[in-house]
Amino acid sequence: MAETWNGKSRGTVLGYKIFVYSIKKLGVSTAYLLLYFVAAYFFVFSRKSTKVIFAYFNRRHQFSKTLSFVKVYKSYFKFGQILIDKIAISSGLRNKFTYEFDGIENLRTLLKEKKGGVLISAHVGNFEIAQYFLNELEEKAEISLLTTDLERKAIKEYLDSVTVKSDISFIIIKDDLSHIFEINAALAKNQLVCVTGDRYVEGTKFLESDFLGKKAKFPAGPFLIASRLKVPVVFVYVMKENKKHYHLFARTTQVKHRDSLGLLNTYTKNLEMIVKRYPLQWFNYFDFWEDFK
Repeated sequence: MAETWNGKSRGTVLGYKIFVYSIKKLGVSTAYLLLYFVAAYFFVFSRKSTKVIFAYFNRRHQFSKTLSFVKVYKSYFKFGQILIDKIAISSGLRNKFTYEFDGIENLRTLLKEKKGGVLISAHVGNFEIAQYFLNELEEKAEISLLTTDLERKAIKEYLDSVTVKSDISFIIIKDDLSHIFEINAALAKNQLVCVTGDRYVEGTKFLESDFLGKKAKFPAGPFLIASRLKVPVVFVYVMKENKKHYHLFARTTQVKHRDSLGLLNTYTKNLEMIVKRYPLQWFNYFDFWEDFK
């Protein structure tokens, strides 16, 4: 049986150190070269994730078996590029990359209204670098990221030591729901509260919606919160177009009060369009559709 997501990202401190050294001493392009070997390693030895991402390409996108295997390798490679870019940009190499906005007027309007807002993203593309592009807006965008505190501490501490300090504030999801008060406080300050809506953790409350042709479980929290706060909601994704160019999408949506399922269904339709356009940038390497239970 393939694993469900447990809230933790993969990787080791040594792996990150190798990439950081390569980026700083040899450049981003050279760091990309290392990925041919890293992607091959994960393709061969990460059998569980390879199995589920193969099913994603073969069953959800209807690619042939041969093409699906090729796509699995390319997916690992693309994910490695995303990580390298994130480290490079946050280490002061922002000027090495170009970007374009698609729907940026939606964020400008949201900021001018000074009501705060909820940004819902997903584990696609490279949303964590959005702050470095949003800083160039005329209106300063203060972002609070709603997250679990399950990332590997050693990796986080190492990356904090080698990257430029982020302006993003973090709101940790707690069992006692005290994070709700922090969210309201952030919105009262006209901040944008960002949450990803695509990773359900076993044992927590969930909602179901059709996604890429099959029902899947999504975390209830983001959609319950966003449908109750009476603030604007925007779907935001930052997708890698080519070697060093990114495309930021921002789409507004109408939210009926307390209609969390309706918001989820709108979100999955929007996310589906992104995933179909960028199939390699779906980075949920676990049994998302429970194909193997």
